[in-house]
Amino acid sequence: MSAHIPVALVTGAATGIGLQTAQAFAQAGYRVMLSDRDAARGNDAAEALRADGHDTQFIACDVADAVQVAVLHRRIAETWGRLDAACNNAGIEGELAPTGEASLANFDRVIGINLRGVFACMHEQIRLMLPRRQGAIVNIASVAGLVGFAGLPAYCASKGGVVQLTRAAAVEYGEHGIRVNALCPGVIKTEMVDRITRRDPAVEKQYAALHPMNRMGTTREIADTVVWLCSAQAGFITGQALAVDGGLVAR
Repeated sequence: MSAHIPVALVTGAATGIGLQTAQAFAQAGYRVMLSDRDAARGNDAAEALRADGHDTQFIACDVADAVQVAVLHRRIAETWGRLDAACNNAGIEGELAPTGEASLANFDRVIGINLRGVFACMHEQIRLMLPRRQGAIVNIASVAGLVGFAGLPAYCASKGGVVQLTRAAAVEYGEHGIRVNALCPGVIKTEMVDRITRRDPAVEKQYAALHPMNRMGTTREIADTVVWLCSAQAGFITGQALAVDGGLVAR
């Protein structure tokens, strides 16, 4: 196989935005390493892509565990010897409760996965990209990292942290050929959102109405933006928190 074929990593790739992003990278010609805590669904996703002729692998990983994160990235280096693009998507919403009622345990869990997990992954990804002086990292943040949402204090804090972590790394590694951006989706129709809305049409309508476009976004719209941010077409874009949100933060 040709050594110049680009390699991408997607965390949280078993479902939702992560799965769609892994599919989009594969369709764009990348070899793709999928990762998720859900080994059964992750393996099924990688196998489906292989059945379509794509070079994909899966490794189970909890991004809150730095040892597992290191093993994941070591596997990429051993398998393909390079990493060109990474989408740090793994995340959870945590419990729904206002700040005065939310538990410290929930705060620690959400921060551990959504923020510390992104840091741990970037720590390894930058080390893989530095020798070749090129690479692109996209961290999935949220509009909740740009504006407040009642009942999700830990989630908002974690996603705001991802935005700032992204900016810091972009400043540090821009001259080394590594671009780092954050993507801030609006409300996207995923299993996570279904858990919040409980698929109640009235509640879904309320969430859709948050956006001037009066609809939720799709996973494909986010995935396509991730792949574009990792492409040469976005070669002068780094350190940005790009809202793909149907105009939500413009209100």
